[in-house]
Amino acid sequence: MKPSIAVAAFLALGLAHAASAQEATKARPTAAAQPTSQPTSEPASPSKAPLGRWITESGNLEVNIAPCNAGGGNTLCGKVVRVLANRSMSAPGTDMAAADARPALGMTLLSGLRAAEGGNSEYQGEIYNRENAKTYRAHLTPAEPDQLLVRAYVGIPLFGKTQVWRRPAAEQGSGQ
Repeated sequence: MKPSIAVAAFLALGLAHAASAQEATKARPTAAAQPTSQPTSEPASPSKAPLGRWITESGNLEVNIAPCNAGGGNTLCGKVVRVLANRSMSAPGTDMAAADARPALGMTLLSGLRAAEGGNSEYQGEIYNRENAKTYRAHLTPAEPDQLLVRAYVGIPLFGKTQVWRRPAAEQGSGQ
């Protein structure tokens, strides 16, 4: 296959994936899809913020998302509050060999999260992957009451991967 054809095929596949993800999001009822009394130019309300505890898609970590500063503020961070397992995301079925030797407990994985422009419930910031010790841009979108879509990417969101984080059983239905 010629390089230009390969690039075109890759881009077409990426666009198709992005379109299907958008359709899937539109098809399922979400808290973000509920009408609000806020004008669309306002930032997302705190009730739609992804606050609270979340279990990562791999089931390895429980992350608490809260304001970065103790005094509040509009920037959110996510810190590991519980280590549940040590499974690899890149090689399923194996233990993870973390590139970062620091203990996971207390580590900040999400930083600089701010409400996206446009009045939706999406937050933008950065996510740290301790498996490869790299930081990526990230979009967080509250989905169903107990789900958070976390899209990590390089450059543009098209070149990324979406994970579904879930609330711990004790917090389900709390909708913090």
